[in-house]
Amino acid sequence: MKAEETVEIDLVGKTSIADTMIITTGRSNRHVGSIAERLIQAFKDQGYGRVRVEGVPACDWVLIDAGDLIIHIFRPEVRGFYNLEKMWGADRPTERAAG
Repeated sequence: MKAEETVEIDLVGKTSIADTMIITTGRSNRHVGSIAERLIQAFKDQGYGRVRVEGVPACDWVLIDAGDLIIHIFRPEVRGFYNLEKMWGADRPTERAAG
């Protein structure tokens, strides 16, 4: 789906909400929505059933909660504003490819 600037943050020992957080960027609202739809379908296809999803109507920031994995898909401006990488101690320039 050509998501951009994807980072993976290990949350083990930092919080009990999840083990891993993935943060990525879509170029537009439509791109963010397309990435989210593809991921949601992939979870269903792999047998995870329904994952919790927030933010799909606006597609500025879509959150997919799959239990031990949380995925944030942002438009660039929104990602910069919230800067979750800084909050969770990950350096954005030092990126790891997520899966």
